[in-house]
Amino acid sequence: MKGKWWQNSFFYLMLMVAIMAVAFLLWPRGGPTDVTLLGDFIDKAKPVLNADGEVIAPPDIDTIEQDTDKNTLMGLKDGTAMYKTGFADTTTHLRQLLEDEGIDPNIVAVKTSGTNWGMIALQIVLPIMLLGVLFYFFFRSARGTTTQAFNFSKSRARLSSGNKSNVTFEDVAATDEAKEELQEMVEFLRSPQKFRALGARVPRGVLLVGPPGTGKTLLAKAVAGEADAPFYSISGSEFVEMFVGVGAARVRDLFEQAKRNTPSIVFVDEIDAVGRHRGAGLGGSHDEREQTLNQILSEMDGFDTNTNVIVIAATNRPDILDPALLRPGRFDRHIVIDTPDILGRKAILQVHAKGKPLAEGVNLETIAKQTPGFSGADLANIINEAALLAARRERKDISIKELEDATDRVIAGPERKTRVMSQREREIIAYHESGHALVAKMLPNADPVHKISIIARGTMGGWTRFLPSEERHLWTRSQFDDRLAVTLGGRAAEEIAFGEASTGAQNDLAEATKLARKMVTEFGMSDELGPRTFGQRQELIFLGREISEQRDYGEKVARKIDDEVHNIIQRAHHTAKRIVSENKARLKQIAEQLIIKETLEEPDIDKLFEGLAPTPAPS
Repeated sequence: MKGKWWQNSFFYLMLMVAIMAVAFLLWPRGGPTDVTLLGDFIDKAKPVLNADGEVIAPPDIDTIEQDTDKNTLMGLKDGTAMYKTGFADTTTHLRQLLEDEGIDPNIVAVKTSGTNWGMIALQIVLPIMLLGVLFYFFFRSARGTTTQAFNFSKSRARLSSGNKSNVTFEDVAATDEAKEELQEMVEFLRSPQKFRALGARVPRGVLLVGPPGTGKTLLAKAVAGEADAPFYSISGSEFVEMFVGVGAARVRDLFEQAKRNTPSIVFVDEIDAVGRHRGAGLGGSHDEREQTLNQILSEMDGFDTNTNVIVIAATNRPDILDPALLRPGRFDRHIVIDTPDILGRKAILQVHAKGKPLAEGVNLETIAKQTPGFSGADLANIINEAALLAARRERKDISIKELEDATDRVIAGPERKTRVMSQREREIIAYHESGHALVAKMLPNADPVHKISIIARGTMGGWTRFLPSEERHLWTRSQFDDRLAVTLGGRAAEEIAFGEASTGAQNDLAEATKLARKMVTEFGMSDELGPRTFGQRQELIFLGREISEQRDYGEKVARKIDDEVHNIIQRAHHTAKRIVSENKARLKQIAEQLIIKETLEEPDIDKLFEGLAPTPAPS
């Protein structure tokens, strides 16, 4: 919270400057002063007549000022001293003298002055006081900074009790195995005697690993909600500061707090921020992260056997963690939380749909089938987007239409309604997407077509979505061949319908090339090169990105790999063109309906394909 305005040092500095400026402006400034005799002074102070015969003040003096401290008289003109003479008598005698000389006080003013203690205070005492106030605030701020510097070593872990968390294991779906493992930890904290009576030692650390959004942090929150024990949560990056030794000090402070409040749980999110391989960074062994990691290792290995402190950590980069951190005695258990299968996705959708008004007939299993590879966070986003769409459409419940549109929005992005396309481009896109659907319908190993649309979303001008009939974990070569043919079906349709292909197949070509190369170099699906892999890859586990590849083959083999990739893609392209050529009338029918309706759902697509049998695989 910001400080009050009267506690701001800058305010007092500005106040002092303003007062000094006013004092400087108001302080009378003297000019050239002539010292004269009393008689001459009185002569210069006598009133004179103007041209109209009026009595006015003399031209050089309009005020006579008696300084009783210095025993002087000064003749002032507009506040500036012009003449000065000595006068040691009283003010009463001065007024009598001026009256005798005919000097009217109504024309030439007479005043008395002495020591101006107020101005002295203004010029000396007040600035000293203001400087004292400023120094007070500056020193207080400095003390606060010093105190804050000492607080760097304090842990920033947030403490929460079990009764303060609204998340329990019932709020976490599709992770039954992980919940079972963590429930055991909770039971140990509640009744450790049951385990110790059997000589069991509960693991001291649990490492949750998996892709982003799969519920690792949510599981930790559920543990906090289930356990009647203090729960300390902190991010790995909060251990690291710009000052050397701060991270290690914070680790010590965190574990000291946890030990004082046993039984307790310590949760470290994104532990890869401090748990990387030692010696791998540019800082070498003196890197601040390594000192922090060393302290974590020491604290976890230094637990007393009777200390009821359990450490839970989460990461999506287990490949970069230091081996000493992963060994038994520190993180004994590694729980993998992967993206859910179709049953898990349905359960997650049901959890997030709880409390939301779903329309009658809504089948969440349909949405679960459409979202293979989605994480729990992605599925929660679909439910939320559907609720927002329902509110935007003034509905009182969430229908399957909102859920379908929300799925499209999450997968492909929002509709680009303002995008202007020519009729020619609409036709090309319609034939392109119809080609994907036609080839998929005619191949036995392709997934069923769920929706075709030429409404632009994100960077795509159109899209075709498939609905897998089952959850696949293993793929055969024939399935990959059909998948490649479906991917190239759009380009084949453009070539058959318009005599040439457009740039709309760019992403299809990239996807087909990537899959064909994996078939050759990773899956051993090449007759020419045989069942072996090529290249040693370093990938980001659970993030799906390849960092680098170390070639373990020569140029001759590399040319063969390129030839095999080319042949696989050419065969798939030939299959797609053959199917499109044999079904040109059906292709035209689908494209025309797509141009009219812009979107074709699964029932509409099935009607267009009634009576057509899948094309058998080529011999």
